[in-house]
Amino acid sequence: MIESVILVDEEDNILGTMDKMEAHVMGKLHRAFSVFIFNRKGELLLQQRALDKYHSGGKWTNTCCSHPRLGEETLSAAKRRLKEEMGMTCELKYSFNFTYKAALNDGIAEHELDHVFFGVCDDLPIINKDEVASYRYMSMGNLSNEMFEHPEFYTEWLKICFTQVEQTYLTLF
Repeated sequence: MIESVILVDEEDNILGTMDKMEAHVMGKLHRAFSVFIFNRKGELLLQQRALDKYHSGGKWTNTCCSHPRLGEETLSAAKRRLKEEMGMTCELKYSFNFTYKAALNDGIAEHELDHVFFGVCDDLPIINKDEVASYRYMSMGNLSNEMFEHPEFYTEWLKICFTQVEQTYLTLF
């Protein structure tokens, strides 16, 4: 099955769809989402992307992220991918969105209007090994320090939105 992404303008209006790989090679702006799950101790659940992912393989990132399908509400897509990647269900709340463009490996570029959702859950993930190599919980302070010392270990989008994530985190805990 060919995966498509929803092409959007800067206001998140739908312009059409495109093959996911083609959109990433061409750097076309498309809709995406990122999920950040915290446990009740305030630690963020991070995933290490599967080593053979088409980009950013082996890098640490937020709990899960992906793209909604045409006709699928972004919140529903976020819940679906959280279950598919991490084997978890959790109440999610929309927090903010951001637009970014980042050059990655092998001529691929991410250009996404990313909708960010937060949740609080103490369930342990049951990871999908096709998507996720590993997981860990980390305090925001330790994560901030490690991203500063070793930015190469983390995905571009996590580094880009981290300040906004920290600000939202302070309202939760």
